[in-house]
Amino acid sequence: MPNADLPPTQTAGTNAGWEARRQAITPRGVGVLESFYAARAQNSEIWDIEGNRYIDFAGGIGVLNLGHANPRIVAAVQEQAAKFTHTCYQVVPYAGYVELAEKVAARAPGNFPKKTLFVTTGAEAVENAVKIARAATGRSGIIAFDAAFHGRTFLGMALTGKVAPYKLNFGPMPGDVYHAPFPNPVHGITVEDAMAGIQRLFKCDIDPKRVAAFILEPVQGEGGFYQAPAEFVSALRKLADEHGILLIADEVQAGAARTGKFFASEHYDTEFDLFTFAKSIGAGLPIAGVTGRANLMDAPAPGGLGGTYAGNPLAVAAALEVIKIIDEDKLIDRSNKLGDTLKARLNGLKAKTPSIVDVRGPGSMVAVEFFKDGKPSAETAKAVQTFAQEHGLILLTCGAYGNIIRFLYPLTIQDEVFAEALDILEKAILAA
Repeated sequence: MPNADLPPTQTAGTNAGWEARRQAITPRGVGVLESFYAARAQNSEIWDIEGNRYIDFAGGIGVLNLGHANPRIVAAVQEQAAKFTHTCYQVVPYAGYVELAEKVAARAPGNFPKKTLFVTTGAEAVENAVKIARAATGRSGIIAFDAAFHGRTFLGMALTGKVAPYKLNFGPMPGDVYHAPFPNPVHGITVEDAMAGIQRLFKCDIDPKRVAAFILEPVQGEGGFYQAPAEFVSALRKLADEHGILLIADEVQAGAARTGKFFASEHYDTEFDLFTFAKSIGAGLPIAGVTGRANLMDAPAPGGLGGTYAGNPLAVAAALEVIKIIDEDKLIDRSNKLGDTLKARLNGLKAKTPSIVDVRGPGSMVAVEFFKDGKPSAETAKAVQTFAQEHGLILLTCGAYGNIIRFLYPLTIQDEVFAEALDILEKAILAA
């Protein structure tokens, strides 16, 4: 979508030229969706180096709930950068880290004392949650769920419930990690099936007395935006309590107001013990962490947690501003409003589009799933994605079968741009 009003690009070259250079110098294992190159971005829009405009419904894979280059975030980072950019918190601490830890702990659900630590990536947050669970329980086993995504590190891969592309050709995974079914009504997996799967693990693979924790995404991200049913979470909590097992909520993609709550775990009456968070909490700056029960968080010995860049001052400054903006601009309410609008549009299309088998998701963590001839259709999802991209809308697919479109637009998106994007989306679905 060329935009004649754009100022001259600040980046020399063409998309094709940079794409050739990329393929020559970066490994194919770093998969790249688009073949155009960003020159600048603002809120919900990206302009490439040739001046073409795109509406961003990918959000850097769920990182930009507050949009590109949010001016308040930019100002907060600039102010901090003028003071200091790094000390390593474990060497010379700073007040921002402590203040942010307090704010995140206060927002996490659960009527119990909490503590918070910061790291740099979502995968690090997950690994540290596992470390904490193992230290606190004296057990090693971890049970994750089918179609889960918990990162690309070795432990993250082991926990992830999808082989291609995440585990291909990487050899043995870390031990004492097991997978159980995740409830999925679209694919015929009930809550009873999921709980029976755990009992089978207890009978055949691991004594429950050796299990440190269950880890699940309240709403699966890469797995397809399936929300864990309340009765499943409740049953899992009961089973965990029966055997002294902890319950970890992986909120890396679902947090920071995406689901119409600050934490997706707030959708449940059930209490979790530990929560991981990342992505949109930093508005594009790399920060992640774990918050949870204070006695559990204190289980590892001093020096057992942390990292050189963990809780970087610039990212901390961004995250502090993120929390303020979410509250002051009522982005939780807006998440629900935008999500309702999108789901209404998709459900209207579902009535006349046989390939749509499901529209789902809390708040603005919305997905649409496609089948053809009674089977998951990655081809349909890809056709929708391709048509949309050709008409200036960036979409992401997901799911074990690649047959789902997920929506991760900024919650700050302008109303007129959102309407424009939904028009493109409708044409893409009808054309697929």
